[in-house]
Amino acid sequence: MSTGRGRSRRRQRATVAVAGAALAAAVLAACGPGDDTAGDSKAPAATTQATTAAPTTDPATTDPATTTPAPTTPATTAAPSPSATPTTPATTKPPAKPAALMTMGQTSAQVRELQARLGQLHLFSRNPTGYYGTVTQNAVSDFQERHGLTSTGTVTQTTWSKLKSLTHTPTHKELYPPIPANAPGKLDSRCLTGRALCISKTTRTLSWVIDGKVQATMDVRFGSQYTPTREGLFHVNSKSRDHVSTIYHTAMPYAMFFSGGQAVHYSSDFAARGYAGASHGCVNVRDKAAIERLFDQVKVGDKVVVYW
Repeated sequence: MSTGRGRSRRRQRATVAVAGAALAAAVLAACGPGDDTAGDSKAPAATTQATTAAPTTDPATTDPATTTPAPTTPATTAAPSPSATPTTPATTKPPAKPAALMTMGQTSAQVRELQARLGQLHLFSRNPTGYYGTVTQNAVSDFQERHGLTSTGTVTQTTWSKLKSLTHTPTHKELYPPIPANAPGKLDSRCLTGRALCISKTTRTLSWVIDGKVQATMDVRFGSQYTPTREGLFHVNSKSRDHVSTIYHTAMPYAMFFSGGQAVHYSSDFAARGYAGASHGCVNVRDKAAIERLFDQVKVGDKVVVYW
C-alpha cells in the first residue's frame, strides 16, 4: 500500500517537472529575437536550472533558415586625429599706404610750390614760406575732400598730380611775394647811439640801427603772456646759425641770444601762421632772407633794446 502511494507521488513529481521545463522553454523562445540581449534564436534545452547569462550562439549548430540576425550597430567613422603640427592660416597683409611726397614739418622748395598752387585755388591765403605747417596741412585736406581723395593732410603722388593738373606752374612773384613790413615805430633813445637791434612791442618791428640811422626793418612777434619776452637793454652774447632748442627741440636758425635762452631768430611757424601763434619768449622774425643778412652784420656785444 505504501509502495503504491510512493510510486504515484514520484510520477506526479516527474509530470510537474516536465511541465515546468516546457513552460520555461516557451517563455524563453518568446523573448528571443525581440530582446536586444538575446543573441541566439535556438530554443534552449529543457532544464530545471535557472540561467542568468545570455546563451552564446554556436555558428556550427545554428540553422541559417531559422536564425534571425542580431541587430547591428552602424560603424562609427572615427574623427581624424589632429596633425602634430598645427597649420597656421595664411595671413593677408594690409595694403601699403601710399608714400608721402610732402608732410607735416618739412621745409623745401617743393612745399613752397605746393603752397603757391593751393593759393591759386584760394585754399592757401598766406604767402608761401616753404614750411609744411598746420595751415598747409589743413589746405591740403580741404583740397583732397573737394576732389574725392582720401583726406589725410599729407601730399601723395595722387594728390600732387591732381593739384598740378588743376593749376599752372607758379611764377616767381607767386612763390616769393613781397611782404609789406610793419611801419617802424619811434626809436627808443637807447637806440640812437652805437649799433643796436631796436625792437618795438608796440609796432611789432625790429629795426637794425647804426648811429641813429635805420638800416633795415622787419616784422617780429613775441612770447605769450605765459612766456613773455623780457624788456630792457641787453647785448648780444652769442650767435648760432643753425641752432636747435635744447628745451623744445625746435629749429632756431640765425639765433642771436641776448637774455638767457631768449634770442632773436627766424621762425618758420611765424612765417606760416603769422600772429596766430607766439614764441616761448624769443623774438621771432618771419622774413628768412632779411634775418640771414642781419645775422651776418650783427656782432657779439651789439645792443638789443626791447621796449613799448
